[in-house]
Amino acid sequence: MSQPWSHFLQFCLQSGKCIHKHTCFLRSNEVVRGPHITIMTNPKTSVSFVMVSVTIWFIMLLLCPSQLRAQLGTTPNIKHIVVGRCYSYMTLVNPTLRYDCEEIWRQFEEAVVHQSSCNVTVEDYHQMFHVIPQTWVCDRFLFWSKTRTLMHSYAAVVPDFWTLEDTLVGYMFNDLIWCGQKKDLGFDFSSCPEWSACRNHPVYSLWRQASQNFAEMACGNVTVLLNGSIDNAFNRKSMFGSVELDCLNPKRVNYVNIKVVTNLEGPFIESCRQGSIVDLIQILQSRGFRWTCTDNDQTLTILQCVQNPKHSSCQTFANSLFHRKITFN
Repeated sequence: MSQPWSHFLQFCLQSGKCIHKHTCFLRSNEVVRGPHITIMTNPKTSVSFVMVSVTIWFIMLLLCPSQLRAQLGTTPNIKHIVVGRCYSYMTLVNPTLRYDCEEIWRQFEEAVVHQSSCNVTVEDYHQMFHVIPQTWVCDRFLFWSKTRTLMHSYAAVVPDFWTLEDTLVGYMFNDLIWCGQKKDLGFDFSSCPEWSACRNHPVYSLWRQASQNFAEMACGNVTVLLNGSIDNAFNRKSMFGSVELDCLNPKRVNYVNIKVVTNLEGPFIESCRQGSIVDLIQILQSRGFRWTCTDNDQTLTILQCVQNPKHSSCQTFANSLFHRKITFN
């Protein structure tokens, strides 16, 4: 078997960019053994082998689209996942809450399946959000943009922080995909449009409403985690810039604490004194917010160094902490 075909099939399996249910279609004479694929064929001639290989190649191009193609359809078993997460949340995350998980699902389904895949508005989810009111104590709100992985690590080690994903809605629908169909009632499990394809995308509309609710609840000191290694760390088109920031109430929020963090290896593009972070600060000032801004927070740097302890900047940082400890002692 030719190398390009073998590499391509292995890529499809590993990338997850395959057909429905996140699996690649394997012909009846193909066997998967661990991470490798063995193609069991017995071609009679080299010509027929080439023809079969070319045919399979084009089939796989259709069945395993690249990242530029439309994303997969609705997440398989979405009802079981959402309802199961709802019960898990009430049992393990916040046992003080009591919600009707089946009713939440019914309201969610009602909002999505009766609309085309690009015609689900924020208003369509209002009834679902109405049956799941939730409030949080002040000083625990953590907002973020383009810092997802580090944000989760930060929230894990600083127990006072809660993110949108820690709310019931965020917990239930995180990382899921869904959309309805134009012709038939029900979810479309074969294909859903990208977020950018339409403003009233069913996934975007839900997260927009969830983000608005989360920001409106914010009170006390709130924290915003931004990525200083990219241009436009503060982006007005992001969920934080377009929804959450505008929904923060200066009468409820004491301070907006901005934390700008860069990758250990750089690039070092934006900071509290340059780039789009300056624009964010100006917006906060114009709306009457009090604010602070920190570049490379010590806790965030430690979290990065835990993942890459041999990086030169981590060695320098460790030595600095060591000498600082000696000085204070």
